[in-house]
Amino acid sequence: MPNSPAASRHQPTLAVPLAEAKNHLSALVPRGEQGAEIAITRRGVPVARLVPDFGDRQGRDGRRAQVAVALERLQQLRAGSLLEGNLRVIAREGLD
Repeated sequence: MPNSPAASRHQPTLAVPLAEAKNHLSALVPRGEQGAEIAITRRGVPVARLVPDFGDRQGRDGRRAQVAVALERLQQLRAGSLLEGNLRVIAREGLD
């Protein structure tokens, strides 16, 4: 799947011909959910775009707010936690 220049200010992660997009839509949608922007092309010209839907998040400010909440939760989880010993041993124990 070749990349192509974007018509807007954001360059798509990849460009996909329309016929291929129709045949592989179920594989393209999860990529969009993960943040990929996919240009759908007809004869090499972008005609549509598959983009992530961030739902109730509103642009960059909404994502920043979510990151701030996540960092606060991590700080709360980290408070009072103390790792002692060999980090490799701790990591291996966590895998078991």
